[in-house]
Amino acid sequence: MSTSPEFHYRLPHRSGGWRPGSHPGSSLGGGQEFVSHVSIFDRPDPRRLDLRASLREVRGDWLVRVHRQRVSVPVYVVADVSASMSFGLPKSKLHVLADFVTALGHSAFRVGDALGMLAFDARERPDLFVPALLSRGVGEVMASMLTSCKGAAGGSDGLEQAVLHLAGRHGLIFLASDFHWPLDRLGGVLDLLAHCYVVPLVVWDPAEIQPPRHDGLMPLRDVESGRRSTQWLRPVTRERWHEAVERRRAELNRIFSARGIRPFFISGEFAGEALSNYFLEATA
Repeated sequence: MSTSPEFHYRLPHRSGGWRPGSHPGSSLGGGQEFVSHVSIFDRPDPRRLDLRASLREVRGDWLVRVHRQRVSVPVYVVADVSASMSFGLPKSKLHVLADFVTALGHSAFRVGDALGMLAFDARERPDLFVPALLSRGVGEVMASMLTSCKGAAGGSDGLEQAVLHLAGRHGLIFLASDFHWPLDRLGGVLDLLAHCYVVPLVVWDPAEIQPPRHDGLMPLRDVESGRRSTQWLRPVTRERWHEAVERRRAELNRIFSARGIRPFFISGEFAGEALSNYFLEATA
């Protein structure tokens, strides 16, 4: 598996927590973001005494500076490992996801965030569960688990079971899937994660979204059910193919945008710089 570049991420809102990190925090403490001056009797910390402000204070109080601290947040990958994720050449979608997880492991460790993983196919996959750990090598471990796992056919019924472990928590969640399953329950899953900052990673292989250029007889196999069929590829079929892809993209955008979420599409290879730009646009 190739080494993926790191990327930069920041949450666009303040987060609670006590552990120092790189994200804007809502709690007061050691930090560089000045909030206000208060009397040293209200906050007895002589290390933060501000002599200039104290001399200007009309009541003669000794004033200390109060800052907001930057905090770390737990980061989770909720990974789809169903049979459709094994599709793709030269890399399967699951291997592309593993490249992302490797990069995320380095990025999270660099900013001091703990990283964990949950997975699902037709059911929750407890064998692929990794608790949130602050470790340099946790990304590589998670990537190895993804590339060696065998996903079951049958869709995404395990998604709701997996995200129940994160319901009501704060943090950053990457929901990674090709979303080739009925989307009628996706809205309810996103509602369970309303307290988190969710980044949907839509992983598609170029062969799924771009039909072959030449006309002819094309053998097909459904990776979920194993059913085989034959399709005569012609211009009208190619046009319907493009329309189906655009409909799916629009449907995903509609569901996510209704909850103030913007998906990130990955096609073929994971690009760390593109994901960095995604977060820069969100925090601008």
